[in-house]
Amino acid sequence: MIKIGQIGMAHDHAEGKMSCVRKFPDVFEIVGIAEENPENIKKFGNRDCYRGLPVMSVEELLSIPGLDAVMVETKELSLVRIGQKCIDRGIHIHLDKPAGGNVKDFERLLCDAGDKNLIVQLAYMYRYNPAVEYCLDAVKSGMLGEIFRVHAVMNTYHPPEKRAWMKPFPGGNMFYLGCHMVDLVLLMLGFPEKITSLCKSTGFDGVNVVDMGFAVFEYKRAIATVEAMSNDINGYGRRSLLVCGSKGTIEIRPLEGSYNGQPTLALSFKEMTTGREYTDCKCIVPMPAVTGRYDKMMLDFAKMITEGKKNPYSYEYELEVQKALLAACGVAEYFSN
Repeated sequence: MIKIGQIGMAHDHAEGKMSCVRKFPDVFEIVGIAEENPENIKKFGNRDCYRGLPVMSVEELLSIPGLDAVMVETKELSLVRIGQKCIDRGIHIHLDKPAGGNVKDFERLLCDAGDKNLIVQLAYMYRYNPAVEYCLDAVKSGMLGEIFRVHAVMNTYHPPEKRAWMKPFPGGNMFYLGCHMVDLVLLMLGFPEKITSLCKSTGFDGVNVVDMGFAVFEYKRAIATVEAMSNDINGYGRRSLLVCGSKGTIEIRPLEGSYNGQPTLALSFKEMTTGREYTDCKCIVPMPAVTGRYDKMMLDFAKMITEGKKNPYSYEYELEVQKALLAACGVAEYFSN
């Protein structure tokens, strides 16, 4: 049994994460939630996922005897600072994303975690999406041949107040939502040689924020693009991942039909299209429904703690994702290793 707590109610995924771990009482013993902002407690504290849980300060939570792990669910730009407090106390963390605006702070957290052999799981839930897992296996096995093109879309439509809320973020919506797609590009193609940010602000509704995220990832024999728009009507319905190889192509669209939806994966092989170049040639590969958006991710976190399972995403990889994200946001340059 893992003794686990949560710090913060303000992150968009905080409620869903707590609801998830409460579904597995044989795995997680939830000891409480730390929230020090009275406005957040008033706004979120009465939600079902927090019912019956003691609310306390960060220090009180971290002082609970035998505390194994913490889900860090504060506001985006506070995640790394709060996560560092947990690492300093020798506690494993599930850290929501993106991992802050300062690479050096995140690098310190990861180095300290490595020195103490602590788990740092970043909350990139699409890594556990069955269609994404299928696609990554296809890439690694060579089934698609040499990958030369990836296009990852994380669009949506946000009302003006939500767009205004993103103003403190470096790169606006590319930082907020594009981080998911930056991760998928690096999983499919590895580390790029160069990243060019083409993020813009539409200025719609008088909101001066970077709401049109677009970045190009250059490789020796491939190119990838990441799109994260905030003004795209029905953008959510067209969130997608396209991976093109010399032998075949996979398109996942929609990436998730809904929180309990079923992703759609279309697979095309070169042999299917020969002589039919102007025909839509593809087969739909059945995917299991995603019955819990975070279930597989959080249960994997538990296995890392209780069973000693190796984290499939190394400290070095997580740092590279954050470096690539800030370059895609246009606030840093990216240098390949």
